[in-house]
Amino acid sequence: MVFAGFGGQGVLFAGKVAAYAGLIEGKEISWLPSYGPEMRGGTANCSVCISDEPIGSPLITAPNYLIAMNLPSLERFIDGVEPGGTVILDSSLIDREIARGDITVHRVPSSRLAEENGLTGLSNMILVGKLFHELGFCTDEVLDEAMQKCIPQRKAAMLELNRRAVALGARQ
Repeated sequence: MVFAGFGGQGVLFAGKVAAYAGLIEGKEISWLPSYGPEMRGGTANCSVCISDEPIGSPLITAPNYLIAMNLPSLERFIDGVEPGGTVILDSSLIDREIARGDITVHRVPSSRLAEENGLTGLSNMILVGKLFHELGFCTDEVLDEAMQKCIPQRKAAMLELNRRAVALGARQ
């Protein structure tokens, strides 16, 4: 899977949560972040592999899943999505039609939902919730444990908000 957006949208964190969930489940995992030198406001993406088999390379050229949080990220990665793959995008920020008929596209207005539900800054986790619902890459308990591992102690108060965001995304 590839998570992509602007720096500051929580793209790397979202990918890290997915990777930790795979790790907790005893899967083979890789998490490869990539971001521009300016980071916040620049482009950011991360590649996450979760597999039962050893992973030969952390580079993903044809993702099964693309989580796109902005239009430049969608445009950069959409053509590489494997036929039969899935794209989950923030339709609050992306209004482009997807011409490909060989992939499944889920439009989730995650930025708007985050604002309306007191979850500002958690659009990323709403999209993780949708990904979790569609892919079922782990159990509810494992996803919660992964969030607990990834949220630093100084931000422990964010755990409940992240839980709410994931639950909201799973209902979309």
